[in-house]
Amino acid sequence: MVNQREWRRSQLISAAAAIALESGSEAITVSAVAQRAGLARTSVYEYFGSSAELVADLIIEELSAFTDILVTAVEPAKVPEEAIANWIDSALQYIADGRHLLAKALSATSLPINRSAEIGAAHRALLAPLTTALKQIGVRDLNYALSMIQSLTDAATKRIENGNSANTEITKTTAFCIAGLRTLIES
Repeated sequence: MVNQREWRRSQLISAAAAIALESGSEAITVSAVAQRAGLARTSVYEYFGSSAELVADLIIEELSAFTDILVTAVEPAKVPEEAIANWIDSALQYIADGRHLLAKALSATSLPINRSAEIGAAHRALLAPLTTALKQIGVRDLNYALSMIQSLTDAATKRIENGNSANTEITKTTAFCIAGLRTLIES
């Protein structure tokens, strides 16, 4: 019974993701998701209280999957700089491959206020794989360093989306980021 319930929930999430990618987040309605999943509209309400709740779960799952990719990229690093480079490479490759399009489609959606803390935590988890590496190189102001890394990858994301070479952006962003982080090391 539990596996069936989880499978059905996953089916609804997948249907919502497909709708968002095809028509944008505003097209995600309980009726549209039910139709896409081949279920009665009332069946969706057994899993989600509203389309906004469904979108919130979809965002959290997408961010969680992206975090798993980043953690996996950082794990094999032998030195902190390699971990940071792997994180940047993996994050920007995710963009270049178009895997971020779902998150981008969902970013303009109005979300339930009671889910904002959970979504914020899922978003912050994207940067968590960097904290050990930053500590190892001697960065004391982790929040500042993380916000700078986020800003640099956001800028590179825009450049990749505008048609610039992903490999060039990854190389330049990594070099710039690591050089910048060295200025934050306190001796």
